[in-house]
Amino acid sequence: MVRVKVVVARLEDFPRDTRRLVRVSGREIGVFRVDDRFYAVRNRCPHQGGPLCAGRVFPRIVSDLPGDVRLETSRPPLVACPWHGWQYDMATGGSYAPGDPHVRSYRVSVESGSRVGPYVAETFPVYVEEEYVVLDA
Repeated sequence: MVRVKVVVARLEDFPRDTRRLVRVSGREIGVFRVDDRFYAVRNRCPHQGGPLCAGRVFPRIVSDLPGDVRLETSRPPLVACPWHGWQYDMATGGSYAPGDPHVRSYRVSVESGSRVGPYVAETFPVYVEEEYVVLDA
């Protein structure tokens, strides 16, 4: 598989606790900023194809003893599919329920503009032929 780098947004334009959807090679991928960490998963729940990235993001709930419940913020958060609530680790794509299928996760990094730029817009010649606007793509 060929890996490509896709610029999602400038860091200052991607506020904490928000998400963006990008399309890469025909696949929709959700990129999340949770506090100052970034995660990316495919926007398709492996259970029934739901829009996974529209789901709720939350920390893990753990318990060592009955009635002793706490949030585990040192581990990556989970995203829950809005259709049926299936939960996935945002860093690895692993299912919270053992044995369930995983979702594809992707590496996300913050890089200097000098490493990914300069940005070059793709251009196409456009001309008019007998009252038709034609795009050469």
